[in-house]
Amino acid sequence: MIAITGGGTGGHLSIAKAIAEEYNKIGIKPLYIGSTNGQDKSWFEDSPLFYKSIFLPSYGVVNQGFSGKIISVLNIIKLSFKVRKILKQENITKVFSVGGYSSAAASFAAVLSGTALFIHEQNAYMGRLNRAIAPFAKEIFSSYDKNSKVKDYPVNDEWFRLQKKRDKLKSIAFLGGSQGAKFINTLALETASWLNENGIKIIHQTGKNEYEKIKEFYKQEDIRADVFAFYSPLCDKLKNVDFAVARSGAGSMWELAAAKIPAVFIPYPYAANNHQYLNARVLEDKNAAIVVKQDDMDTKTLISVLCGADIASLNNALKSAIEPNGAKKIVEIIEGYDRI
Repeated sequence: MIAITGGGTGGHLSIAKAIAEEYNKIGIKPLYIGSTNGQDKSWFEDSPLFYKSIFLPSYGVVNQGFSGKIISVLNIIKLSFKVRKILKQENITKVFSVGGYSSAAASFAAVLSGTALFIHEQNAYMGRLNRAIAPFAKEIFSSYDKNSKVKDYPVNDEWFRLQKKRDKLKSIAFLGGSQGAKFINTLALETASWLNENGIKIIHQTGKNEYEKIKEFYKQEDIRADVFAFYSPLCDKLKNVDFAVARSGAGSMWELAAAKIPAVFIPYPYAANNHQYLNARVLEDKNAAIVVKQDDMDTKTLISVLCGADIASLNNALKSAIEPNGAKKIVEIIEGYDRI
């Protein structure tokens, strides 16, 4: 049996979901081990993808003071011994970690118990936890590591079904994620009049905090826009989008790449180790995306980018950025260890 662990944020959890769905296709329901904090419970509590979901009182070490870090580490150690017992009770022979603080206890428990450990690193810069446990892993999957056996990010098939020829800017999506991105929201509003005057349809994912304010703005300005706080599945909203403005968290970036939707990425400048910028550079280096740092982006710059973007060329370059079945390939390798 296999346990999937990790989460905290949608980026980590979307990978856990993709792998769980693939296991369900071959008749295996995994165990999920996550945290009571973050988004874990809202995603996987009572989820039919898992035969059981366990949530532990874990929390992150980063962004805490010295005493907070010590307390967090001690808590992880305590939980690791608890999870080691769970792995034995549930006859778990493999642990798949998607990273994040939610995965710490189960990952260390796998190391302590000698359980086969597999890691997926979603970002171009490997997180601190994954660096610590990497030497003990049977396999590390990464879209950025040339040595990874699977480079295709585990994106749901529904995104690949959005692929089509895009060569003109008739619609644009501003994507701030489920929690919203204030900078992108502001940029959208400041550019809205120009977009409207040029007949470009606006799709705007605001996040919950600014939804009402932004919805009212479009109403007051008499600008037609598809405004929503959060929508699942998001791909349903992006079927006819020609271009996107987004952060470059790994999940969002590779979903847009899978759909072959050209984008300008504005990396979150305070992301750990500047990983969002490093993520986006991978596509930019393939001429498959435009990257502008937040300090360099404003309304004038965005309009310049939109006027100058070769959408057809970006759309074409994205064809080789990612292939489907990333999750299937990962599961096949993990299950293959049983036959070695």
